[in-house]
Amino acid sequence: MLHIEDILDQIPKQCDRLILIPHRNLHLFPLHALPVKESYLIDLFPNGVGYAPSCQLLQQVQLRQCRDFQSLFAIQNPTEDLYQGYEKDLVAVAAIKKQFNDVKILKQDQANKPAILLGINENIHNVILNEKLLKANCVFFFCHGYFNSASPQDSGLQLADGNLTLADIITYFKLENCRLVTLSACETGFTDFTSTSDEYIGFPSGFLLAGSTNVVSSLWTVSATATALLMIKFYEELQQQSNIVLALNTAQRWLRDTTVKGFQNWLSNCSLSLVWQAQLNQYFDDQHENASTKPFESPFYWAAFCNIGKGV
Repeated sequence: MLHIEDILDQIPKQCDRLILIPHRNLHLFPLHALPVKESYLIDLFPNGVGYAPSCQLLQQVQLRQCRDFQSLFAIQNPTEDLYQGYEKDLVAVAAIKKQFNDVKILKQDQANKPAILLGINENIHNVILNEKLLKANCVFFFCHGYFNSASPQDSGLQLADGNLTLADIITYFKLENCRLVTLSACETGFTDFTSTSDEYIGFPSGFLLAGSTNVVSSLWTVSATATALLMIKFYEELQQQSNIVLALNTAQRWLRDTTVKGFQNWLSNCSLSLVWQAQLNQYFDDQHENASTKPFESPFYWAAFCNIGKGV
């Protein structure tokens, strides 16, 4: 229906990066996972396939110069269902934090709204943002999220004491030092597609308006194991290169193409603790008898996450 191959034929061969600005309902689709001949769109551009909510926001973020990547501010498992029994992020945050010199993690019941928006209950017109969040080069949320299509600004990220809404983010957040916001939560890539004038309203545009240059968010709920592996690999790639969209695309292809045996070999050299290496090894043994199986080959597992923004 999109005539994607005809469109690709019009793109000069020297173009090595693609930025998509979807229109209305197309915001809901993982266009980077469109099948093209015997491959996917994500495989055709050596410097990555990313997104922007609008041309206006793309122009704004391209002017921002934020190269530091030393400090991390993270929200980890804020609701009980994410940490009862075991931590549902499979200690991905614990693995990721090792890459940063300055780390602040609000975990479980500590991850509440007053801890982020200091003073909001005292004077709503004079909110003080958490100092570590103000200075963070990377912000990571591992929590539940939802998109309110009837009222997009009431969409929320679920914290221990309630919801951090999109309106809160647009109104109070100041992320001029932030190069990347990662939303490891459901439906955080959705935008309001019901109005042509408001189609770019969503978490990605909210964090870009707040000052960040890049946002990685999801279009649907994927398995906890696939998400944890993707996030750990994504941040490993960011240690090797400054191209954020390419790091994400590389991690997605790795998740898609790696066999059970390949994952088990990777586990023995990754940053996870020995306990979690053993648990994930057991997971692969229990779920897949054939070591040559590619357990996350389906786009359902690897295509949910998109990079929105500058790309570097």
